[in-house]
Amino acid sequence: MRYAFSTLGLPGAPLDRSAALAAAHGYEGLELRAHPEEALHPGSPKADRAAGLRTLTAAKVAVLGVAGYARVAAPGEDEPVLAELHALVRLAADLEAPYVRVFPGGAEQPESAADAHAVRRLAAAAPFAERHGVRILLETHDSHRTGAATARVLDRVGQDGAGALWDVLHTWLAGESPAESRRALDRHLGYVQVKDVASAQQLTPLGLGAGVLPLAEAVAAAPREGWLCWEYEKRWYPGAAELPGQLARGREYLEALVERGAGTGTGAQAE
Repeated sequence: MRYAFSTLGLPGAPLDRSAALAAAHGYEGLELRAHPEEALHPGSPKADRAAGLRTLTAAKVAVLGVAGYARVAAPGEDEPVLAELHALVRLAADLEAPYVRVFPGGAEQPESAADAHAVRRLAAAAPFAERHGVRILLETHDSHRTGAATARVLDRVGQDGAGALWDVLHTWLAGESPAESRRALDRHLGYVQVKDVASAQQLTPLGLGAGVLPLAEAVAAAPREGWLCWEYEKRWYPGAAELPGQLARGREYLEALVERGAGTGTGAQAE
């Protein structure tokens, strides 16, 4: 198993600080929040991207994914969504990242319409992503919160350039068990986002293992040679504890869960 954390937990931090924290605490990768508030985003010039990659390479930290905000199931014209997808793919390719994260965003419309938008746009963008060595991952989120709903779209897309990002919080909020999520996502799965909260009504981020999410079951269901990425949503909850002081404990906690799963033989095999 390989470990990463999201820069959502370090709002506005310089890239060298995020990379140094990852390297110091045993995280091999970073999921980079691709927003103008951050160091790198789709509008960043080539020189900044190259400098960022040099910084990460020097720290021996990889970019696991570029976390974008495109909403592929949202109503409206396709062209702006596809342009956003292409820009995110280019950024990921420049940073040698294998994945781009996107949201569904298909709320307040019939399920069939939301699915159709997502299928059409992902199918159009997937070949472009493949040519750049990138896979676009649809996160289990908002209108497609479960693994089943996400897989329903990806089964119709049917291309290797499109896959799934399993956010354990959202599948849990929807009432889907980790085993059900893993079975639904199957070959579509890119990587797994872990986090912890106190309850379905109290979503302020907590240290891993301090809340109620079924992290042991989720880790047991994750591919053995895949990635676990800790998404600590400090940006949306400024009152939450600072992430740096929790990184070592979080990494140790995940490693213990992985070892426990390996010892009991419950871990899913990598694809």
